[in-house]
Amino acid sequence: MGPMIQDDGSSVTSSPLQFFSMMSPNLGSSYPWLRELKPEERGLYLIHLLLSCANHVSSGSLDNANLALEQISQLAAPDGDTMQRMASYFAEALAERILKSWPGMYRALHFTKMPVISEEILARKLFFELFPFLKLAYLVTNQSIIEAMEGEKMVHIIDLNASEPAQWIALIQAFSARPGGPPHLRITGVHQHKEVLDQVAHRVTQEAEKLDLPFQFNPVVSKLENLDVEKLCVKTGEALAISSVLQLHTLLGSDDEPLRKSSPLALMKYANGANRQSPSNDSASSSPPSLNTSTKLDGFLSALWGLSPKIMVIAEHDSNHNGSGLMERLSEALYFYAALFDCLESTLPRTSVERRRVENMLLGEEIKNIISCEGGERRERHEKIEKWMQRLDMAGFGIVPLSYMGMLQARQLLQGYGCDGYRVKENGCVVICWQDRPLFSVSAWSGPDFSFGIDS
Repeated sequence: MGPMIQDDGSSVTSSPLQFFSMMSPNLGSSYPWLRELKPEERGLYLIHLLLSCANHVSSGSLDNANLALEQISQLAAPDGDTMQRMASYFAEALAERILKSWPGMYRALHFTKMPVISEEILARKLFFELFPFLKLAYLVTNQSIIEAMEGEKMVHIIDLNASEPAQWIALIQAFSARPGGPPHLRITGVHQHKEVLDQVAHRVTQEAEKLDLPFQFNPVVSKLENLDVEKLCVKTGEALAISSVLQLHTLLGSDDEPLRKSSPLALMKYANGANRQSPSNDSASSSPPSLNTSTKLDGFLSALWGLSPKIMVIAEHDSNHNGSGLMERLSEALYFYAALFDCLESTLPRTSVERRRVENMLLGEEIKNIISCEGGERRERHEKIEKWMQRLDMAGFGIVPLSYMGMLQARQLLQGYGCDGYRVKENGCVVICWQDRPLFSVSAWSGPDFSFGIDS
């Protein structure tokens, strides 16, 4: 996987791929020579095939796309090496995108497939255990909250994805040891599944009672896009903190509002551009770049700003998977998920059941959403930290530099993880990397009434 984690793109345009493109057999022939490729050659050829297939899908050349998928099936394997495993999920995503060209067939094949909530919850718990990303995000979030809430007697925390009790158990333990005594703590947990909230409430309340810390848990069963801010029950006199871990990007999906509210000239330009595209072209089914805004996210950030949080900590994927074109998204996603699959390759055997579950039920589903979905259905719209900084600045939030203690704890966590591939970069916020590939960012922000900074 060495070539996949280089930023110069050499693995996509290097001479071996040009060589492989000339070797590609004609439609209908068998491919016994594919099985004779060495692992490095196989990985390069899989990249070539995925990019070629995506290009054919975008141009509506489905016969050629099918040929590429047939060759990929000879090389990819969900239990093989890093590139083989990853390619199997990208191939599935491209095939699903093609299948969506026939809505009747697509719906018939998916008619009886219901998402199993317990499997999704299990996959996310395994992600927490197998990778350091969420642990580090929770650690930095808690440290930022502790520092911001120094001296506060009434603390209210809003968790926009209350699925992991370990984060708040650690915070309760830290607050209980605070000089001068702990604050009265209230946590409002938001999650779409009641059973998840019930489990978090039980575990966290149990810890608070054990440490004799005054505590209240307020569950709000809701998807983030449907959240009524009034149900968060923010009270006067409380110092408010907000935690958002891998949530805000789901609100970036553009709906019809940007088109309806745009000028007639902009609409005409978009319509003319769309009419010049093949109906199969990915750019014809997605929002025009100049109109690719999210009124939903803008409104949500404005609502959060209106709550006057003393601190808001945001963790997000640090990659550009929100481009309007399929080729752009696939190229970015190849690099990003190659790094994540590499992380697993370095820590778990290929036969690991836990590894397969995370790859299949979490990473594979994210890849499928990025590649095969458009419009509001595409929720995995990850963006770089620079974009998030612009959005939050526009919404009125002020960045709070992470403290020396927060950065020290982040480095110590990664050093103790037993794998030397993880890195952290800092620039007021923290970016967690695999080798030199940025993967996740954590940044802290303050609301309208708190323009303080934390000493770095």
